[in-house]
Amino acid sequence: MHYRWPNFKDLRLKWEAHLATTLWRPVLLIDEAQEMKPEVLSELRLLSSTQLDSRSILTVVLCGDNRLLDLLRLPLLIPLGTRIGPRLTLDYAAPKQLSELLTHLLTQAGNPRLMTPPLVATLCEHAAGNYRVLCHMSAELLAEGLRREVPQLDEKLYMDVFSPSSRSRSRNDARKLAQ
Repeated sequence: MHYRWPNFKDLRLKWEAHLATTLWRPVLLIDEAQEMKPEVLSELRLLSSTQLDSRSILTVVLCGDNRLLDLLRLPLLIPLGTRIGPRLTLDYAAPKQLSELLTHLLTQAGNPRLMTPPLVATLCEHAAGNYRVLCHMSAELLAEGLRREVPQLDEKLYMDVFSPSSRSRSRNDARKLAQ
């Protein structure tokens, strides 16, 4: 513990020397930041700036759920919370937003008609407002569609893949393979 300050100073000096010789600026992305210990977040505040906070030497992007906002309200992290610039809080996406994303992804992939419009609507309604859930469900459908060699993914395939009976069948198949 008593060696932290010299190590911190050495790291900062090396970092500043690197910044003086290059145009590149480091960016640290932290996903699931709500799982970090408050002490670590506090250290990031100290590492990210110099000259009494007038010069930023590291950009930190914290990504997390609403627990991150609660974490930043702790007395130890109030100094960090006051230094955070732009904040983007995402809420659950509306089915229309999910549909726009899925349509965009299908177009970018080169096959905008891969999924029928009713299937797109069904996926968006069952994604619970979550982009990741939508993409995972779509990936499962695509994998099954490839396996069956169907030219277009539709609601029938959705029902085959996501019906409770097919879920229990696939779990049983996985257990048999594991044995």
